[in-house]
Amino acid sequence: MIAASQRVFGENRVQEAKAKWPALKQHHDGIELHLVGSLQSNKAKEAVALFDAIHSVDRPSLAEALAKEIARQGRTPTLFVEVNTGAEPQKAGVLPEETDAFLKACRERYGLTIAGLMCLPPAHEPPAPHFALTAKIARRNGLSLLSMGMSADFPLAIEFGATHVRIGTAIFGERAARGETQA
Repeated sequence: MIAASQRVFGENRVQEAKAKWPALKQHHDGIELHLVGSLQSNKAKEAVALFDAIHSVDRPSLAEALAKEIARQGRTPTLFVEVNTGAEPQKAGVLPEETDAFLKACRERYGLTIAGLMCLPPAHEPPAPHFALTAKIARRNGLSLLSMGMSADFPLAIEFGATHVRIGTAIFGERAARGETQA
């Protein structure tokens, strides 16, 4: 992909990204790395150092950890708040009805500049209502970036205003389970 001039990449895990991207970024100009998976507060230091964008800001403890690292390191990754549009208990993200207050806290309490919102609609529901809701919350809060849509639904996400889509499966295939290697 790098040889084909692709320069924006997403990673789900800090440790995986840390193992492969520093060397690649050193040898290839213009690579932009986005963390699209969940982020633990204790990994904020590594995430701020490595990623150009973080799509999964979803709780006060993480906002506080990111604010401290951004101030300490002087790096300002583009930040997205993750919205749990389906109110799924197994998923991370701020509930839609709590997003405005969380955005306000990110800005006023933690001094973070939030550029956009990210959502992952429930797997067994039509994604359009979730994309529409996320876009509505973004407009209401003056946010211009929307990270939504994956390999199966990214054209629809783009119709609803997505500026960032996650299409790794369409390009690279399914991820191997932990401990397995891909052929």
